[in-house]
Amino acid sequence: MRRAEITRKTAETAITVSVDLDGTGSYDNATGVGFFDHMLDQLARHALIDMKVRCKGDLHIDDHHTVEDVGIALGQAIAEAAGDKRGIVRYGSCLLPMDDTLVRAALDLSGRPYLVWKVDMTASKIGTFDTELVREFFQAFAMNSGLTLHVEKIDGINSHHIAEAAFKAVARALRDALEIDPRKSDAIPSTKGIL
Repeated sequence: MRRAEITRKTAETAITVSVDLDGTGSYDNATGVGFFDHMLDQLARHALIDMKVRCKGDLHIDDHHTVEDVGIALGQAIAEAAGDKRGIVRYGSCLLPMDDTLVRAALDLSGRPYLVWKVDMTASKIGTFDTELVREFFQAFAMNSGLTLHVEKIDGINSHHIAEAAFKAVARALRDALEIDPRKSDAIPSTKGIL
C-alpha cells in the first residue's frame, strides 16, 4: 500500500503527517494557521491523496516554521509512500484557471529536487498569512519529496486566488504523476532503472 506516516519534532514544531496516495482526497489538517489548512485541504482534495496533518508550532513568533516544517514532513511522507516509484506515470502538469488567475504547474517525481517559482503575489498578506510563505512551503515540499517542480503564474490579480490556484495546479499535476501507468505498472519509469 502506498501509505506513510512521518513524525517530526524540533524546538520550533511538532508534526505528524499521514498520507495515502491511493485515497479519495479526504483531509483532516490542523496546523493552527487557518489559510494554510485551507491550502493543504485543496492539495489533498485535488491530488486525491488522503491526508492528515497535525502541527503544533511556535505561532507566537510567526507562521514561518509551521509552514516550512509541514512542507518538509509532507514531502518526506510523499517520498516514503511512493517507495521506489515502480509503475507511476512520473510526470504531471496542469494549467489551472481560478477566476482572474491562471497558474501552470509541471513536475517530475525524479528524485532530483528543484524548484522554479515564477509566482508573484499582488499583496503581502492574505488575512494574517504572509504570501511569501507559499513559496517557502513548495520549496520545502519539493526538496523533501525529491520533486522537480515548476510553478508559474500566467495571470492573476487576487493573491488568495493566486495561492489557491498554485496549490490546486500542483495537486492536479501530482495526481497525474503518482497514478499507476496501466501499460507499465511493473516498471520503474526511467532508462536508468532507478529514480
